[in-house]
Amino acid sequence: MIAEANRARAARETDYRGQALKMYPWICGRCGREFTHANAQLLEVHHRDHNHDNNPPDGSNWELLCTYCHENEHRRYLDHAGTGDPQSGASQPRATFKAFEDLDALLKGKDKR
Repeated sequence: MIAEANRARAARETDYRGQALKMYPWICGRCGREFTHANAQLLEVHHRDHNHDNNPPDGSNWELLCTYCHENEHRRYLDHAGTGDPQSGASQPRATFKAFEDLDALLKGKDKR
């Protein structure tokens, strides 16, 4: 089931990426960096509504972004949604593992040997 989902995702990404690369000029929509065949792997398709299943044939939900601007766009989206910004008041999961919790006891026990 997982392998099938991964294959479907890969086919979907190849499909809309190929369409977007044919449809749009190879320029980052944010920083304006130009791309060629030599560095096209750094050009990514961004879904404007952040829904990767919304792939209209006219490409109206896509824009080409360099990998750096694409990461920045998703970080901004997470910050705005309240999952990445500690100032937003959203509760975030906290780490509970304490690596050095019993270190003192371990060190004292080692001295007794």
